Amino acid sequence: QVHLVESGGGSVQSGGSLRLSCVASEYTYNRASMAWFRQTLGSEREGVAAIDTGGRTDYADSVKGRFTISRDNPKNTLYLQMDNLKPEDTAMYYCASTVGTPAYRWLLRDYEYTYWGQGTQVTVSS
Repeated sequence: QVHLVESGGGSVQSGGSLRLSCVASEYTYNRASMAWFRQTLGSEREGVAAIDTGGRTDYADSVKGRFTISRDNPKNTLYLQMDNLKPEDTAMYYCASTVGTPAYRWLLRDYEYTYWGQGTQVTVSS
């Protein structure tokens, strides 16, 4: 069983930055594709950023140029650097992983991911 633990959420003003972290407990981390999703009450879960086992990345159009996903394999840790935050970025952010590499066009689809963290709240005020 893979356990994912997110941290780094908080409250920030518009234009500010936050860095989210996700630590994976499972040794298969190096063979897992990873992603960040977000969700607000009453809305569907949205894929924000993803990185596959080969290091390829994909981003939602709404965050391109502002968010950067990265991974530190020796530390089993996934990061999401969020800059120039906007109020519409306010959401619960979830880390997700799956063993293997989904087709690139599906990297931001939640059904491709098997394991999920509990989430960390990000709130951006105007």
